[in-house]
Amino acid sequence: MQRIAESELIITGRGAIYHLDLRPEELADTVIVVGDPDRVKKVSRHFDSIEHQLQHREFITHTGYIGNKRLSVMSTGIGPDNIDIAINELDALANIDFNTREVKKEFKQLHIIRFGTSGSLQADIPVDSFVASTHGLGFDNLLNFYAYDAAVAETGMAKAFVEQTGLDTSITMPYAFVGGQELIKKFGDGFHKGITVTCPGFYGPQGRILRLGLRSPGLINKLTDFRFHNHRITNFEMETSAIYGLGRLLGHECLSVNAIVANRVVQEFSKDSNAAVEKLIKKALEALTA
Repeated sequence: MQRIAESELIITGRGAIYHLDLRPEELADTVIVVGDPDRVKKVSRHFDSIEHQLQHREFITHTGYIGNKRLSVMSTGIGPDNIDIAINELDALANIDFNTREVKKEFKQLHIIRFGTSGSLQADIPVDSFVASTHGLGFDNLLNFYAYDAAVAETGMAKAFVEQTGLDTSITMPYAFVGGQELIKKFGDGFHKGITVTCPGFYGPQGRILRLGLRSPGLINKLTDFRFHNHRITNFEMETSAIYGLGRLLGHECLSVNAIVANRVVQEFSKDSNAAVEKLIKKALEALTA
């Protein structure tokens, strides 16, 4: 095995990976990721016990138990760039020996589940409802920096999107990955299913106009109208495709579940988004620990 250099894998003096400030034994095999650092304690207060509480920058992690189920909940901050750090470092904690700096011979699969918020792109998916993402369709370009066999990606979906929408590929070259098939089976009743689009920003990349015009106007309608076989785009946010893509390439089982706090088609926003998120947390934890 090739040794990974100190500049490539940064390990702190206490034996923790740099950004997450976690040692391998402080991470559970089931990891809930949330964007908002304040949401970590909203999840972990449902734990029966907490073993570890750690923080470095926006990355806060609580590891504990619900019954006999060991779980970690970790904040990532917003955006695919932070997901690049989070997923790579989670994988390193599971599959790299920090003493030898070599990839372990035996692979450990993590279950990584995003509890997030997002905007609906279909009139019949109202605010305060929930979506479990069958696919992540990325506009963020993150996976375009990695070498991988196109056969593991949903290249037909990405190609169909460009063809149907006339997307300017000088802005972005979209990619698509399917979510974890075993995990999504746990999220049945009460969850809409569909494609989640991931954008590299909240305003222009999601078609919002404040003081700057858009290079690709009419984005919302294009997303709403897209169809690929029996799939449609249900919602968009800023993390899912990066989680699905990196997770799939690294061999992990990933799922994204989101509370809908805005409906961009009917232009509504939740009157109590905190209550919607709390309901999602309870429902998703029940599904994971059933």
